[in-house]
Amino acid sequence: MTTTTPARTTARLDLKGLAPEVSAAMGELHRAAVRAARAAGVEPELLELVRIRASQLNGCAFCLDMHTKDARAQGETEQRIHTLAAWRETPFFTERERAALALTEAVTSIQDGHVPDEVYAAVREVFDEPQVAAVIWAAVVINAYNRTAISARMVPGAYQPTPRT
Repeated sequence: MTTTTPARTTARLDLKGLAPEVSAAMGELHRAAVRAARAAGVEPELLELVRIRASQLNGCAFCLDMHTKDARAQGETEQRIHTLAAWRETPFFTERERAALALTEAVTSIQDGHVPDEVYAAVREVFDEPQVAAVIWAAVVINAYNRTAISARMVPGAYQPTPRT
C-alpha cells in the first residue's frame, strides 16, 4: 500500500523571516553567480536548464515551479522543458547544453562518483574555464536553494516571473 502526502498550502517554517541575514546572503550568492555567468558569456536560458535539472533530481517542487516559469518567460519551449529529465534520449539539446546538464547532474549527485573526469573533459570542450566555473556555481546555488525549499516545505504555485523588458 502506498501512502501519499497531501499537498501543503503553507510552508513548514519561514526560513527567510527567521534568519533574514542568511537569506540575504543566499540572495547575494545567487546574484553573484548570475553576474559571473553573464560576464563569462553563459546564456541565461542555459542557466535555467541547469536550475530545472538540478531541481528535478532533488525533487524540489517550489524551484521547479519557479524555474520552469522563468524558462518559459525567456522563450524556452514546452517540449524541451517536458523532456529535460530525459535529455540524453532527445535531439532537442545542443552539445553545450548537454555538457552543462551532465555537469549539473554530477554536481547535484556528487556522492555518485564525484564529478567524473570524462564529464569535466566534455564540459571543457564547449566551455572555457570562466564558463565552467559559472555553470558549477549555478548548480551549487540551485542545490542550496533546493535544500532550503524542501526543508522548509515552501509551497509552489504563487511565483510569477518578472516580465521581460
